[in-house]
Amino acid sequence: MTMRWHAASALVAAWSPAAMFTLTWRISRWRGGAAPGSSAVPPSAGLKPVYDGDIVTVTAVEVAEGLDIRVESHGEICATGRASLPDHAPQPEPFAEPPLPPSDRPPAGETTLAAGRLLAIRPLQITRELVEQSIADLRETETLYLKEGLVHPVIIARTGNWALNHNVVLGPWMHVGSKLQHFALARIGDELSVRARVTANYEHKGHRFVDADVLVLANRATPIARIAHTAIWLPRQLAAA
Repeated sequence: MTMRWHAASALVAAWSPAAMFTLTWRISRWRGGAAPGSSAVPPSAGLKPVYDGDIVTVTAVEVAEGLDIRVESHGEICATGRASLPDHAPQPEPFAEPPLPPSDRPPAGETTLAAGRLLAIRPLQITRELVEQSIADLRETETLYLKEGLVHPVIIARTGNWALNHNVVLGPWMHVGSKLQHFALARIGDELSVRARVTANYEHKGHRFVDADVLVLANRATPIARIAHTAIWLPRQLAAA
């Protein structure tokens, strides 16, 4: 299976097309008899960044464990990943309730993104117009989302970014990678929120990284997904300036 995807944000993670592609596969498998909420998308490895305007080709090969995925752009491998569908959907442990995002966000830094900090997003009401716009922006051709009133997986994945930028002011930054585990479908009409915590803030090869553990909820109660989110909040070019 092969899909071409257009990068439509300022700096996008190389895993993102794979995540969207595998979610379509996941939903199709549910319709074939698997229980909703029982899939997991293990980590993708970001090898090269994908930038605004790039065209990427996502190739998925079905293997015994699920799907092996390659993301390529300009003739180079940008990311690899795997999607799987376990027999039973685990339930996440409870996450602490974070404070609301501040009205006056501080700059991103080692203190404001310190390990242990709790993060929330401004609640997002899922409307049909929002899903339609997301699908249009992505040039998505799968009709299942609007036909069945489902939230597109890119919206779920973006909550990891929002957990950061709803709470601190980010300069130039890059989403490095995510591990997503899906528990249930989110639908048009739901309100999405997150309970997140920073798990690490560290330097690697001159870049400043932040890791966050993000639980996505529908209507403040139903676990939808858990995201292990990694981003560069300060590129080495700026850190050295």
